[in-house]
Amino acid sequence: MNMRLRRIVTVILSLIGFAAIILAAAPPIIETTNEASVKTQPVVATGLAAEALEKLPVKGRAPKTDYSRSQFGSGWATVSGCDTRNIILHRDLQNPVVDKKCIVTSGTLQDPYTATTIEYVKGSSDIQIDHVIALSDAWQTGAANLTRELRIQLANDPLELIAVQGDANQQKSDGDAATWLPSNKDFRCQYVARQIAVKQKYSLWVKPAEKQAMIDVLSSCPGQTLPSA
Repeated sequence: MNMRLRRIVTVILSLIGFAAIILAAAPPIIETTNEASVKTQPVVATGLAAEALEKLPVKGRAPKTDYSRSQFGSGWATVSGCDTRNIILHRDLQNPVVDKKCIVTSGTLQDPYTATTIEYVKGSSDIQIDHVIALSDAWQTGAANLTRELRIQLANDPLELIAVQGDANQQKSDGDAATWLPSNKDFRCQYVARQIAVKQKYSLWVKPAEKQAMIDVLSSCPGQTLPSA
């Protein structure tokens, strides 16, 4: 086999392997470890978001005592050499290009938060991976009571993650639906439904003002379903 053919075969095998990892990543990802995954509440893909919201407990915000990013793991988890960030980029970008190290090097994002098109080039693009339930907010609405394994799972769960414009993500900060919503109004129903799905799956509660904001959004889309991933 000549060198050129060998390189082509290597790239093809790399992309096939990456695709298999993407499919395997549909369930929550666990930080690289030999421990077994901890079971969570199932998310019903066809369930109506408004109905699921009504089943969530409503409480005030708990103290932020002892919160730190490390409570949710030491950065992105990895699966067979592919980290969560690149798995989400591969899922959300159009025409993603992946190198032999399982890193997405380019692609195009139709940003759901701002309805703008962003060309992604590794190291020079304004694209970030957003936790739809900010981790500090999750901590104050029940995640502090989860095991460390479940918190790591939450922080790396594709259900909880979206590739978005970096500026919009920074504006959101650790806000909930009562304090921040995407400027792209057409995406708000899907955004709130994803937040509800994450809260349902990890037994998190909603705050009173947060719930009302979600109700206001869902009133325009009563048939909105929950995403499964």
